[in-house]
Amino acid sequence: MTKVFIDGSEGTTGLRIFERFEGRDDVEIMKIDPELRKDPKARAEMINSSDITFLCLPDAAAEESVNLVTNPDVRIIDTSTAHRTQSGWAYGYPELSKEHREAIRTGKRIAVPGCYASGFITIAYPLVKGGIVPADYPVSAFAVSGYSGAGKKTIAVYEDSERDKELDSPREYALTQMHKHLKEMKAISGLNRTPMFSPIIADYYSGMFVSLPFYADMLNGKQTPESIHEYISEYYSGEQFINVMPFGAEAESGGFIGANNLSGWDGMQVFVTGNEERILLTTRFDNLGKGASGAAIQCMNIMLGCEENKGLNL
Repeated sequence: MTKVFIDGSEGTTGLRIFERFEGRDDVEIMKIDPELRKDPKARAEMINSSDITFLCLPDAAAEESVNLVTNPDVRIIDTSTAHRTQSGWAYGYPELSKEHREAIRTGKRIAVPGCYASGFITIAYPLVKGGIVPADYPVSAFAVSGYSGAGKKTIAVYEDSERDKELDSPREYALTQMHKHLKEMKAISGLNRTPMFSPIIADYYSGMFVSLPFYADMLNGKQTPESIHEYISEYYSGEQFINVMPFGAEAESGGFIGANNLSGWDGMQVFVTGNEERILLTTRFDNLGKGASGAAIQCMNIMLGCEENKGLNL
């Protein structure tokens, strides 16, 4: 069996990864003494005794854990922001290209994408790669997410019975345009300028959507919602984790796209809407699924050579 250690198993992502191992007979979970989970020596021993270690930690702690590795055979899957654009780290989004999937399969260091970045890059990467969106296009995006993506402290605030009434409403944040996912959103997508990004946190536990609007006359070629839908459908053809929804599918929900519909699911949906002048692409998924722990498990499955959906909810 593959020996797996989860460094940071008490956090939201770590707990969800642990849950996804229930019922698997090909993985042995290595457990650290709770009193020693922040002790560098104890963590180093666990990491170097593992085949694969998941890092579910803040950036600085994730970097520290990587520096504890002395066993050259240990493979690291990092869910933090720390290594997503660093040389030597495979970006953990296999659907982007054959090269991405192969880098994950053979790599020793895998950086799992951020949740917002996953939704953004699913749209932006193929459009830039295909020459439809110019690299210097002034891309903007807005997104809505459940509060679980903000971590344990924020979860506690939202679930406090005496919380501030402002939390009953959606709240926009990252107003200085310095959200930590922007770096990978630009770099991985191949954009020349940093996108404008407006994330919104709302009063529900998990699930999210990310939307990117485009002016048709600023795209290369004569593009319509139908032509973009055809291109995106072909790009992700055969990918079980990404479902490009039938054109016009939003009509089944009265023209609405909810953010929490896919809570607990490990895949992603893509919608193409708009009109002849303005085209809107939206991804919908679980911020704790394809946006975090589900994506991490998918990467591990690729590394182990088993079915990509093993232990996941599709």
